[in-house]
Amino acid sequence: MAIIRFNRPNALTDAFQNFFDSDFVDIFNRRGIDPAANIIEHPDAFELDLAAPGLKKDDFKIHLENNILTVSSEVEDSKEEEGKNYTRKEYHYSSFSRSFNLPKTIDLEKIKADYDNGILKVMLPKKDEAKLDVRKEIKIS
Repeated sequence: MAIIRFNRPNALTDAFQNFFDSDFVDIFNRRGIDPAANIIEHPDAFELDLAAPGLKKDDFKIHLENNILTVSSEVEDSKEEEGKNYTRKEYHYSSFSRSFNLPKTIDLEKIKADYDNGILKVMLPKKDEAKLDVRKEIKIS
């Protein structure tokens, strides 16, 4: 017969654990999380997709400097509610900034961005000379 160890639950420990597992605390942990990014290479362009649901098109700033593309957002929201015996004020602030080093093959003048259904899609077209698909086998001497 095997001995099974049983720990009696402690009400105080359980309450403490439940508090930190709650959605209330999860809201505070989400601050500063950068949106997930996918980079897809097509024959004539790179596609950069950022998952940023809940934002509006005007919340984003896209900046290009020295072949570094920076996508950022700052959102500040406040709500005020007054009742018979109370005043409640809530403030929410979130921001992120993601930077990407662009290869020299990108045509910087033709970069376009679109935001739809929570996905910011940045199209990074390749220069004409970069579109050439040069493939050859090099023999080792």
